[in-house]
Amino acid sequence: MSLDVDVDHRRGSFHLQARFTAAPGLTALFGRSGSGKTSLVSIVGGLIRPDRGRVSVDGQTLVDTESGVFVKPHKRRIGYVFQDSRLFPHLSVRRNLLYGHWFARGTGGAAADLGAVVELLGIGPLLERNPESLSGGEKQRVAIGRALLARPRLVLMDEPLASLDESRRAEILPYIERLRDEAGVPILYVSHSVAEVARLATTVVIMTEGKVTAVGPVLDILPLADANDGGAVLDATVSRHDETFHLSVLQSVAGELQVPRLNAAVGAPVRAYIRARDVMLSLRPPEDISALNVLAGRIASITATGGAQADIRLDCNGAVLMARLTAKSVDRLALAPGRPVYAVVKSVSFERS
Repeated sequence: MSLDVDVDHRRGSFHLQARFTAAPGLTALFGRSGSGKTSLVSIVGGLIRPDRGRVSVDGQTLVDTESGVFVKPHKRRIGYVFQDSRLFPHLSVRRNLLYGHWFARGTGGAAADLGAVVELLGIGPLLERNPESLSGGEKQRVAIGRALLARPRLVLMDEPLASLDESRRAEILPYIERLRDEAGVPILYVSHSVAEVARLATTVVIMTEGKVTAVGPVLDILPLADANDGGAVLDATVSRHDETFHLSVLQSVAGELQVPRLNAAVGAPVRAYIRARDVMLSLRPPEDISALNVLAGRIASITATGGAQADIRLDCNGAVLMARLTAKSVDRLALAPGRPVYAVVKSVSFERS
């Protein structure tokens, strides 16, 4: 399934102009607060009627201002997951989930299988509990389940982890990954967390002051999103766990990375984001340093960022890595395209599972 958006909408002094096509998987809307992410999600969900434009899901038109088409929100078969779970407090978890079944029948859709959704989200032990007894992460899993049981064409997630602390985010992230990989429903996901998007997104849509400024695969686009720091995304797999030092060892095209222990099986795919500011360069293999991760590479390009800094793009066996150095360091080391270097990675950023 695909999502096609081409809309133009004004609200006061704010002007939203967004045009993109999202492939199957999880499409992340990324940008600062006030960039138009939530307004765009509200247009897709039918909560805002745009001044001009068209929205379609898998070829079915939901909005077409030129033709006068505007499908009402409750008939769009779109699942919506908010920052807060918005569960019915007077209903048990089971009855909250069954509301999704009822809603699917009301819109003419075939309800999803309750057992399959419960297994997908790991909420079997919660079925007879009331929402007030659940943790934040458990509530969000139930909210996702309710949305799925309505058999949606599309799931909208508006910063679903924003109200959760780190441990609760870590609890729910693996379930969103499973939803992305197994449920077969496209997801439009709003976030301002680079690490969260790096882990979850298939496609990234960058929004700046109401406009879409970049669209594409996460590996290509996400480094552009972290405008203050820059960085690169590395795909890797868990090769082993070091239980003695509570570390996980990841294998990537660029080389081996050691990171704090992940709750992921050996062989599981992971995605790491390495900020340019967390990379130092050496002309020789460094010795007797505290950093655990050193990757061999070759300078692909050097771009002055203005003032005292420069961005160094590295080719590490085909993988891209970025380093941000002072112009003085570039001059002192005589760095130039083609020169071999060693990248010392001080920190690997991602949401832990």
